[in-house]
Amino acid sequence: MSSMPPTAFHPIERSILNSLSNNDHVGTHLLAASTGLSIDQIRRGIEWLKFKNIISIEESSTQRVFLASEGMEAAKKGLPERRLVNSLKEGKVTISEVLASGAIKNEEINAAIAGARRNQWIQLVEGKMVPTPLAAKKSPEETFIENLLKREEGGGGLQISKLTEEEKRVLELLKKRPNYIEIKEEKELRISLTDAAKQKIIPTLTQEEKKKLESRLLTTELITSGKWRETNFSALDVQAPAPVIYPGRRHPLIEIIEEIKEIFVSLGFSEIEGPIIQSGFWNFDALFTPQDHPAREMQDTFYISGAQIQAPPPLPPPIPASKDQISKISRVHEKRWKGQWDVQEARRLVLRTHTTPVTIQRLAKVKPDVGRFFSVGRVFRNEKVSYKHLVEFHQVEGVSTSKEASLRDLMGLQKEFYAKMGIKRIKFWPTFFPYTEPSLQSMVYNEKLEKWVELFGMGIFRPEVTKPLGIKNPVLAWGGGLERIAMLRFGLDDVRELYGNKLAWLRSVPKCQL
Repeated sequence: MSSMPPTAFHPIERSILNSLSNNDHVGTHLLAASTGLSIDQIRRGIEWLKFKNIISIEESSTQRVFLASEGMEAAKKGLPERRLVNSLKEGKVTISEVLASGAIKNEEINAAIAGARRNQWIQLVEGKMVPTPLAAKKSPEETFIENLLKREEGGGGLQISKLTEEEKRVLELLKKRPNYIEIKEEKELRISLTDAAKQKIIPTLTQEEKKKLESRLLTTELITSGKWRETNFSALDVQAPAPVIYPGRRHPLIEIIEEIKEIFVSLGFSEIEGPIIQSGFWNFDALFTPQDHPAREMQDTFYISGAQIQAPPPLPPPIPASKDQISKISRVHEKRWKGQWDVQEARRLVLRTHTTPVTIQRLAKVKPDVGRFFSVGRVFRNEKVSYKHLVEFHQVEGVSTSKEASLRDLMGLQKEFYAKMGIKRIKFWPTFFPYTEPSLQSMVYNEKLEKWVELFGMGIFRPEVTKPLGIKNPVLAWGGGLERIAMLRFGLDDVRELYGNKLAWLRSVPKCQL
């Protein structure tokens, strides 16, 4: 091997060579610590130097002992024999009393007694177990486990080859206890300079070259003092992996909620909010849902147990609505559904099954000639949790009213909303909803599934909904589950993944999606 000038070496190689010139038979982790390079950079530099026959590599194997699950539990709570002695000191002198205290499990009692007798911690006096003065002294097993715990907290177990004869004896005792210790074999590379490199390469790494290596980073001091003009900086390794940083951020679902709110505001909508507990009157009756409809049964709706809107007799049961509204809605139900309207059913309190009761109450209160409102809130359905259903989820809802409002306007609003969400392929499908007529189902194309999927329901509020509440103009309404949009955005096929809080997935979701 001929002598090579320092300039023929990459900065990574020069750092490794400088470290090896002071240390022989060095491991990769020690090289990384001494040079400030990453493990990947060290491995890359070693391959380069090995190819140039400048270094030699020896592979060694080391056995280390670590605490297993039961050993870790013993390190925290104590060995069974120690817990036995502690129970005896508390006055529990028989086996039944010790087991009843819960200090020792039934399957541990034999090992606890054997260990305590081996350490001469207990003796039998008149058929009772009594602790001896030696019980105050730690056993070799306790000391070994404590040392092992300290080494694990520092990042590594105990190297078996460096154990004393006494420690090896204790290790054999602990190996007889199931799941107390774990022995792992670790392979380590030992790198050293070849004789030729020591004679021809290292002398060429002059003190000036070493000084240049110290100026790898541009610091504030170099800039402010102007010394950077006189400093020779080493080349940058553009292929070196950058450290991955995971800063704090909002949950991706919250990001979508905020994005949807911004879209609604940009379209001229105002946000409205309301309580999640609603009366059956506003959740169902005001929306022309018959009182015997399956959606009002307990297998579909969460009712507040034993709760109704209370009123002292002999006053009529109050509902959060005017007498005129209650009267008109009850007449509509009796006329159209051909049955007796039950005020007690309307008084029942439910966890809202949609956000529409909040919307309809706002419209009934302000009766706008022209208005646009939206809401994003939690709703509840008594459904079996599956890959596409949750018992609690978010609903997005928007309404628009004006004298000339039409179904054409509604479809236009939907297309504009979806376009701002990045959804381009949209179509509408006729369908039925209890409180809108005509009604449509919006369909969007899922590129991942390569098929059309349902998203939002939409329609114009029926006269049976608007007229009893004094709303004169047509009301365009649409809404649906926000989680469905999130699944499309993130390419998920199971809605439960949104709430799994798996760090790997949360970190993989980009902040800005193109």
